[in-house]
Amino acid sequence: MSGPLDMAAPDARRQRATLAILAVTQIASWGSLYYSITILGPALAREFHWSGALVYGAYSWSLIVSGLAATPAGALLDRLGGRAVMGAGSLAAAAGMLLLAGTNSLSIYVLAWTVLGLAMALTLYEAAFATLNRDFGADSRRLISTLTLFGGFASTVFWPLTLRLDEWLGWRGTCLAYAAMHVLLCLPLHLCLGGRGTPPAPARTNDAAAGAADLELRQAVRHPAFWKLALAFAVNALIFSALAVHLIPLLRQLGYGATLAVALAALIGPAQVAGRIAERLWFQDAPPQHIGRLAFGALPAGLLAMLLLARQHWAAGLFCLLLGASNGVLTIVRGTVPQALFGRRHYGAIAGAMAGPSLLARAAGPLLTALLLGAGTPPLVLLGLFLGLSLLSLAGFVAATLPAATVARVPGPG
Repeated sequence: MSGPLDMAAPDARRQRATLAILAVTQIASWGSLYYSITILGPALAREFHWSGALVYGAYSWSLIVSGLAATPAGALLDRLGGRAVMGAGSLAAAAGMLLLAGTNSLSIYVLAWTVLGLAMALTLYEAAFATLNRDFGADSRRLISTLTLFGGFASTVFWPLTLRLDEWLGWRGTCLAYAAMHVLLCLPLHLCLGGRGTPPAPARTNDAAAGAADLELRQAVRHPAFWKLALAFAVNALIFSALAVHLIPLLRQLGYGATLAVALAALIGPAQVAGRIAERLWFQDAPPQHIGRLAFGALPAGLLAMLLLARQHWAAGLFCLLLGASNGVLTIVRGTVPQALFGRRHYGAIAGAMAGPSLLARAAGPLLTALLLGAGTPPLVLLGLFLGLSLLSLAGFVAATLPAATVARVPGPG
């Protein structure tokens, strides 16, 4: 008769195999779908004589599409698993890249980013987190934390790769190469994931989420904690996306030279990875609610230092480090807090619904900030606005995760 120890080794091997698959496909998907436009956008704008607002506006539209598709994509992941859904996402990514490569009009360009937005909903973090939750239950938190370490290198790998491919093949050839990558690399790997017949792993009795009710989506959205969390994550996403695009111009307006401004902004990426490593090494067993409070609190602390000491180089460096570390850890929190509060059975649908507002805010952040800067808003006033918003997001998360805000208080269906 086989016992728990006999079953542990095959399960550990399956976890490692799944993690390896998703590590490769997350780097490839984030790198091609999310980060490549930074390199390809200028060449595309030159060829068609389009404004930057037009080129990047279609990309922002893809984030809106991804947000709208997040809830149904999560529900499909709960039902069918990662093999079918993420495999379909690879096909959508390839189709979108083919459309982008064949762009000869604005309508085709917007259609391409519409398909790529759908692909984002089916392949990026939310889809990967839901796959891990469905297949490994209580162990998924550790796997989510590890996966984000790999995902953090997507820009590090794909910015120089996209630049090199653009030099060799042009922007159309680069899109064709990425379409081939999604078909020949990501699709076969996604088809090796657990499929429809793979049951979720049983929860451990000592796991924090084991005591949470397994709520359906309609029950979760009736609880105030759901909307407080959605608000907190959305506001934070708006701030980070705005600063990711406009931080260097803001630093320049504050008197920093171009080289120093770029060097300071470059601290954000390593800080994201460092924050995730710290969470993985030292806070793995802490409740995600507690980790989230620290991560949400880091952003207003950094903004306050920047607001008070904007022209001190060390304060700007501290701000960039806290901004990166906060965002890096919150990626993990976004994947684990819904488990702790609402249970695992319908995690994909609930996490997808919660991610929708964040994706919309991520698309809106750079545009709104550009409008404010274009209207002559001083950089310190803009930083003060971001500070107020960051305190709002912190308050929303704290209110959602107080002991009194438990899923046990959710009214039943009726």
